Amino acid sequence: MNLLSVLARLSSMTMLSRIFGFVRDTIIARIFGAGIAMDAFVVAFRLPNLLRRIFAEGAFSQAFVPILAEYKEQKTPENTRLFIQYVAGMLAFALCIITAIGVLAAPFVIWLTAPSWAAEGGERFTLAVSLLRIVFPYILLISLSSFVGSILNTYGRFSIPAFTPVLLNISFIVFAVFFIPYFDPPIMALGWAVLAGGILQLAFQLPSLFKLGFLTIPKLDFGNLAVRRVMKQMLPSIVSSSATQISQVINTVFASFLVAGSVSWMYFADRLMELPSGIIGAALATILLPGLSKHAGLRNTAEFSALMDWGLRLCLLLVLPAALCLALLGFPLIATLFMYREFSPHDALMTQAALNAYAVGLPGMILVRVLAPGFYAQKNVKTPMRIALISLAVTQLCNLAFIVPLQHAGLALAIGIGACVNASLLFVTLRKHAAYIPQNGWRLFFKRIAAALTVMSVGLYGAQRLLAFDWIHASGSQRAAVLAALSMLALLLYFGTLLLSGMKPRDFHHSEKA
Repeated sequence: MNLLSVLARLSSMTMLSRIFGFVRDTIIARIFGAGIAMDAFVVAFRLPNLLRRIFAEGAFSQAFVPILAEYKEQKTPENTRLFIQYVAGMLAFALCIITAIGVLAAPFVIWLTAPSWAAEGGERFTLAVSLLRIVFPYILLISLSSFVGSILNTYGRFSIPAFTPVLLNISFIVFAVFFIPYFDPPIMALGWAVLAGGILQLAFQLPSLFKLGFLTIPKLDFGNLAVRRVMKQMLPSIVSSSATQISQVINTVFASFLVAGSVSWMYFADRLMELPSGIIGAALATILLPGLSKHAGLRNTAEFSALMDWGLRLCLLLVLPAALCLALLGFPLIATLFMYREFSPHDALMTQAALNAYAVGLPGMILVRVLAPGFYAQKNVKTPMRIALISLAVTQLCNLAFIVPLQHAGLALAIGIGACVNASLLFVTLRKHAAYIPQNGWRLFFKRIAAALTVMSVGLYGAQRLLAFDWIHASGSQRAAVLAALSMLALLLYFGTLLLSGMKPRDFHHSEKA
């Protein structure tokens, strides 16, 4: 199995999801702008999104996949099937309780995440509570969906789980375009879109699970040793895998005290950040964890290091130009995607400020998703947890330092700095324990990347100065055409310089047995 081709497939699926996501956000921005209703939806969706990262993409997967990989390699199919049944039963039981608590305690949850709104007792608070009660069951649905996706990924079926996020975005688009007139207030349509999207994502993967022979009735056994192993690994992973998301929830509390629109500006900037984060970070993490878990279980340090080295090089190759392009093309991106009708030029400028701040930390955010699996594969969850707590503390100190002079952009910058601290400490610790031994050629690799980034930056800056394009008054089609031309120029300059320097696609080929 050529991992570069697998990454290309996963990234293309993620790109498709992000394209639908941008269509969704463009429609939502046109209809709701960055006002009170949108602020309420963002706050209501923030906590379910955090818990989704914990129970779905984060702590649960990192605890479950290495043990499932061990069962796959060392146990019989029947033992593996029983293990999946017991884990499914415990996960569903825990999620049902959490969902019920979230729905019943919605006013208290909003009070915690947006205390200033509770004090006001106005429209934003009431809307956020109503929306939270609708979207909270999404945690149950998407977590079970990601549980199924983890099984499919471990068995080399990457494409189906990678496609499922598209369904949530389609649900948003359909509800926003066709069903908004039937809801009062209209923003409630987005809440029901989330719930419908969760149902679609789970149902879409079940036929593939059936083909593997694992679509069975969950079993609940609190004393099952295998389930206890997963839970023991999961608890510390909750902190280590969710540091950035926890910071974002805390930042929502800070942002609720700032001017109206601050929460929405950060949301739209974060949505743009999710393009490289999903295409690069999520895809690499999905591929790396099963392979690293297999090599760690076989105590094959050479193969473990080779796979980690491949992931780090490919990550840096793609994420550094992505971060630079988000900074250099921030306003053109925001103007093209969001700046229509209710989304004003002022909203675009404020969103750009948050995007520039987020871009500083983008390499750290994605590197964490590559480095952390190196620890989870070895069933070491305590070290990433300690490092995540340090980065969380750094983020909050930066919040206090930046919120007054930089407002919402300071909150975004604090998250980025915390992510960079997290990634740096993970790398240093991985090297210190000799779990990862870098291969030769890193110095030449960095020289080539630096040259390509310099050429791309100078070219993009010069092109924008020569064009002097009026992004505020131009039509949507004109903005899209100019943005496409600038993006193509960036790709040609960056990858063209790399090719001229001697870097070839075959340098990133890496094969693994499924």
